[in-house]
Amino acid sequence: MKKIDIRKMTAMAAALVMCISMSACGQTEESAATNGDTAKGTAVKKEMREKAPDAEETADDYDAETTRADDRKSAMAAEEATEAAADTDAALEFAEKSDGAALADIAGIESIDAATAADGGEEMKDAGEVEIDDSKTFVLTAGEWNDNDNWGFFTNLVKNGTINFPVFGIDPTHRIAVTLTKDGEPARDQPVELLDGEGNVIWTARSNKNGVAYVFYKADQQPAQVRSGDATAEVTGDSADEQGKAGTSEAALEVKDSKVCEETQVMFILDTTGSMYDEIAYLQMDFSSIAKEVDDGHTTFSANFYRDEGDEYVTKCNPFSNDVKSVQSAINRESADGGGDFPEAIAEVLEETITNNDEWSESANKIAFLIFDAPPHDNKAEKLEAAIKTASAKGIHLVPVVSSGADRQTELFGRAMAAQTGSSYVFLTDDSGVGGSHIEPIIGDYDVELDYDGKDEVGILIVRNITELRS
Repeated sequence: MKKIDIRKMTAMAAALVMCISMSACGQTEESAATNGDTAKGTAVKKEMREKAPDAEETADDYDAETTRADDRKSAMAAEEATEAAADTDAALEFAEKSDGAALADIAGIESIDAATAADGGEEMKDAGEVEIDDSKTFVLTAGEWNDNDNWGFFTNLVKNGTINFPVFGIDPTHRIAVTLTKDGEPARDQPVELLDGEGNVIWTARSNKNGVAYVFYKADQQPAQVRSGDATAEVTGDSADEQGKAGTSEAALEVKDSKVCEETQVMFILDTTGSMYDEIAYLQMDFSSIAKEVDDGHTTFSANFYRDEGDEYVTKCNPFSNDVKSVQSAINRESADGGGDFPEAIAEVLEETITNNDEWSESANKIAFLIFDAPPHDNKAEKLEAAIKTASAKGIHLVPVVSSGADRQTELFGRAMAAQTGSSYVFLTDDSGVGGSHIEPIIGDYDVELDYDGKDEVGILIVRNITELRS
């Protein structure tokens, strides 16, 4: 069950404009389910967006076009789209006063839906950076869950068959929690290896700021020892149930080193296929405020994008930079397009940004946010496992941000990735009313805060994760 804390729920006219535009691009629950894999196509959506600014289409026209819209991203009912269309004139009048077109041009957004989330034509301080009054933007609400912190809950779900692994070759169900100390205090950022009886390395991780490292093994593997430097301890997967579905154990090591990383590297990996327009708009509007919030003078950022085979590009990756404006500009140049089938090129982008990326620093806190709504392709298990094992070994926290339209397998893939890299699972919720329907994860209680304090809930969670994952 989720808990909603509505501190300052203010009805924003700009948010209404956003919802109206998204509604006009919507579809019924039934058509979303029917279209399935073809939902990433955006031709109808773009056509409707082009019509909306002219305010010449009738409500009946929008109702007719909504019934054939094939964008699974919007799950709003057709009648809501019709009502929204009827209000198009009023919405566009507000958009014109808000200088929405100018903001759209700056943000690189084709339509006014995201751009009109500005108030009164507030001056832009820099053409390469979208700076608006965040209290006037549309809100993406989200929740957060950490399976490593709720390991008993997680393993019970596995043992009773409520959730099942592996997913896309990833299986986080057998874990050993290793606590590292130096002179009685948590030993931070120290490598830990899990070995089998023959001395082969099964898994490598790094300890977090609490001195804890999580190492994983498969059901058919026999863990024997954990090692960090010269320190070793014997281990077994002694809590596995009779079917071997889940197992856990604990170990403790007293080590000689501990370090605090002064540098921080923050990476965003963003799905830019046709269904991701609201998440792209969110990052375009909120990246600079997030960067400002977490930048301590020792933080660099990288923005990376991916689609799928046959699209304009498969991956588009960028180096780390301390120039927030240049990173913002790279984000602003992107728009939602492509896709076509349900799975996307996650394995390919993780291979490029994680497995084969030598820009990750040995002496930095490392966090990567994967913002996505669709799973990887089925035949990519080897690449996915290599990327996640590399992230764990390097101490890169892979934080999934799962968006609307995701299915259960996408949820479980995100949770597996988060657990194996010592991260939290972040997911968008329906509470904002923005975008399509969001799957309710199989977890315990979580909080959703609707709080206009300069960031929406996703921004709050991103800032929180960066802050908490720093050593």
